[in-house]
Amino acid sequence: MIFGRPAEQPSWRPGRPLIMDLKLASRRIVASTGILAVVLAAAAGPASAAGDQVVTRVSEADRAAALAHWTPERMRQWVGDDALPPAEKIGREWERPVPAGVGRLFFTAEPGVDGSCTATVIPSASRDVVLTAGHCVNGGFDRHDNPIKIVNVVFVPGYYHGEAPHGVFAARAFAWSATYPGPSSGIDDDAVLALDPVGGRHVADVAGTQDISFEAPPSTVDATLLGYPVSKAAGGEALFSCARPAALDVNSVSTSWKTDCDLAGGSSGGPWLRNFDPATGKGTIFSVTSRGTMNEELVTLDLSGAALSEPVRKLIENAPDL
Repeated sequence: MIFGRPAEQPSWRPGRPLIMDLKLASRRIVASTGILAVVLAAAAGPASAAGDQVVTRVSEADRAAALAHWTPERMRQWVGDDALPPAEKIGREWERPVPAGVGRLFFTAEPGVDGSCTATVIPSASRDVVLTAGHCVNGGFDRHDNPIKIVNVVFVPGYYHGEAPHGVFAARAFAWSATYPGPSSGIDDDAVLALDPVGGRHVADVAGTQDISFEAPPSTVDATLLGYPVSKAAGGEALFSCARPAALDVNSVSTSWKTDCDLAGGSSGGPWLRNFDPATGKGTIFSVTSRGTMNEELVTLDLSGAALSEPVRKLIENAPDL
């Protein structure tokens, strides 16, 4: 999710996703505009337009390199607590087990900065598709207008303090809608990833899924947000939840959902669920965390997520073919 300062404060430079920088967390938070992830093209090479979507395919060698890169020790690697935002006051750590399909998305933003977002397995014919924020795989451009490349992309459903109860899944491809302008915008800030099976088993079969709906819900809904915030509470090592009302915000530029949840960076791409049942850990996705606002103390004041649009519906519909 992109984080920015309130209107009366100097705005942060857009283009850095709210993923969390595993090694330089404080610097990335301050440099971020509020996106929870970083980067544009993947290890396989530049992204390519394919009709209504922009697709990056990852070579078999690069997928193997990603799995070798993300050891349990590296996943837990963080800077000291003094560099992290304060612990959440509204969001709470979720008691295990993690709800169906939810996990942590890891990647490396070239030139060598590790980071993370949140993602969720959704129903698909291939049983290999996860949904996250667009800025988690599209980092825009650096100060010299060069594309920021993302490599080493893996998904860990049920992640908890370095544990991968369902395995570590390498991304073989990822895509966002051609209508997504990039990390400086929250419009259609959604992306899908196709994952390799692990041990012959598909991610949906071992981790489960969360339903997704494109039907317009009421303008105000009771929402449950899930994510892996990189704050002093747990440093991104545990899933957090936030149950708050979400209100639809419609203007001449975009349609988005807003809530006063305070999940920190790293929660980008996490699902916004309605009709969520804590007993079953199941609900229906109607958005994902995209952007947010932080104050001078790096406390998250609010979050927003793009309303699921027709282009995003087509993106998800085509995802099994990635």
